[in-house]
Amino acid sequence: MTTKTAVYVALLAIAAVLSWALTIVVRRYAIASQLMDRPNDRSAHRVPTPRGGGLAIVASFLSIMLGLGITGWVDKSLCSAVLVGGGLVALLGFIDDRRTLAARWRFAGHAAAVAWMLYLAGPLPPVPFFGLALNLGPATVLLVGIYTVWSINLLNFMDGIDGIAGLQAVTVALGGSLIWWLVQPDADWQVPLLFAACVGGFLFWNFPPARIFMGDAGSGFLGFVLALFSVWSARTAPHLFWAWFILGGCFMVDATTTLVRRVARGERFHEAHRNHAYQYAARRLGSHKTVTLALFAINVLWLLPFAVAVALRWVDGTLALVIAYIPLVYLAFRFKAGNRVAQES
Repeated sequence: MTTKTAVYVALLAIAAVLSWALTIVVRRYAIASQLMDRPNDRSAHRVPTPRGGGLAIVASFLSIMLGLGITGWVDKSLCSAVLVGGGLVALLGFIDDRRTLAARWRFAGHAAAVAWMLYLAGPLPPVPFFGLALNLGPATVLLVGIYTVWSINLLNFMDGIDGIAGLQAVTVALGGSLIWWLVQPDADWQVPLLFAACVGGFLFWNFPPARIFMGDAGSGFLGFVLALFSVWSARTAPHLFWAWFILGGCFMVDATTTLVRRVARGERFHEAHRNHAYQYAARRLGSHKTVTLALFAINVLWLLPFAVAVALRWVDGTLALVIAYIPLVYLAFRFKAGNRVAQES
């Protein structure tokens, strides 16, 4: 084992333990300051539960990235994108956890974080699309910006039952690290591993039955960082973007289907609700754990093989995404994503 490998192994353990311990601290603070998620007609839980545990993920991962950036072990631009962009998204989420923050200010902050990320990422390569390299010019930056802002928000939308957002982040980060390593073994593929370790430390306390919730500070941060990883790895290997997009399929399909159907029905898309497919499935099955573990199985057994095949160029990324998403779309409609009337009936 090389010195660098040994250091990263030690950092993985430190990241998990640090996040685990910080979650305990945050939980005690949340209880003492009455930062509680209290059940209401949109809730998936029955007892008041402390929230804001995502701060443990934020603090542990940012601390490790700062150290890696200072020592030069990780690309300084990547560190800056995580520290500044991710820190801003987490700060906005923390404010929103404490007191409601107007949607326009959240969006403005998210846009600023994304703009900083794109500035540091530099020129983006042509987009591979069904075997063609499409050079969309400035439109590429716009599309990637929209994708990243949506990633921030969809993790927030999908963080509605115990363990689901944390387990999604862990599996996507681990899968993303694998495909990044397969294509670019000299790149920063270890960073998603460290991120997964930080999320895993928190997930110990959030797995069903949850003893603390993530809160907006954590969910938005997760969405930003995962999108950042996908953009960063795709700068020199554009086909990896589709592989990351496949890995995030469960959340992407459920959140997007729900949003489109709610807007089509004339409902306010930004208002809290419980009409996602995974929420309905949890109510029907009477179990958060069953739905969360089903998502894990889909990620590992169905989506990961497609992502690996795309990374190794065994199949076109766009075609693989379409095939991989077809069953997910079916499940979204099967569990009535976004159809409040059908769910309530």
